[in-house]
Amino acid sequence: MPDRRERSPWLPPRWFIHLFWRGHRALYRLTRGRTGLWPPKPGSWGTLRLTTVGRRTGRRRSVILGYVADGPNLVTLAMNGWGAPEPAWWLNLRAHPEAEAEVPDGQGRVRHRRVRAHAATGEERARLWDRWREVQGDLDAHALRRPGGTAVVVLAPATAPPD
Repeated sequence: MPDRRERSPWLPPRWFIHLFWRGHRALYRLTRGRTGLWPPKPGSWGTLRLTTVGRRTGRRRSVILGYVADGPNLVTLAMNGWGAPEPAWWLNLRAHPEAEAEVPDGQGRVRHRRVRAHAATGEERARLWDRWREVQGDLDAHALRRPGGTAVVVLAPATAPPD
């Protein structure tokens, strides 16, 4: 982990990040899912739409997240625009780990997948953090903006994948 005295890379203000992701969700809704999600490419991350169950309301909540693939698993980071609070979707998953992910297949179609979430720990977390570092080189510097650690969230298939 880098020294906390290092200068953090520039980030747009949190209000801008929040506004961008709200606009992204709106674009996805307006185009009925035809625009707004993309699969990861070599050296880059993709986007998925995750629908969780609200921990307090029990209502379905959707969010668009960046992810990288790790075999059959989808891996994302529980960050909130690199701000201090945990994102609501992660709090929801901790209360109700079963969710639905809409993942682009790279051919213009979106696949719906039932997933079960868990926070990566130990060697798995270190390996997946390194995987994210490959696609976002300034990851450690951004993570230092948060007072606590950033959870690496694994969205594993809720059922075993076919052989």
